[in-house]
Amino acid sequence: MFDSESQKLQNLIDTVNSKTDMTIHEIVETYYQVMNVSSMCAMLKEQADSEPNPLLSKIQETEKMISEKFDSIIHPKILTKISLTIQEMTKNLQSGHSGEKSKEQIESNAKLFEELRQTMSTKEFVEQYETGISHDQ
Repeated sequence: MFDSESQKLQNLIDTVNSKTDMTIHEIVETYYQVMNVSSMCAMLKEQADSEPNPLLSKIQETEKMISEKFDSIIHPKILTKISLTIQEMTKNLQSGHSGEKSKEQIESNAKLFEELRQTMSTKEFVEQYETGISHDQ
């Protein structure tokens, strides 16, 4: 199970690293997988003997991948992108507050507010992950 989840994480990291734009669903899925595999690593390390063995080596490789690829490169990129998206959405909503609005404009703004709410919620989730990284070091 650890091998398949680690491979799934590796594939997600490779995919995410090559993308310039991610959906909220993709962001949440990626963080979920990182946290899932990190938890597995911690649990398996406690159970593994201190003697060198293939599982311990695989755990260390996986932790290194998370640290070097995800925590150091992808996570900051995602956090920056989310922050910029929130700024852009907020600016767009603020610029549209003049005069009367048509039904279409009201519906469009309502949709944009919902997207902004989801994006802000995702940013909070991503920042919580960052808090976890800070505590682990």
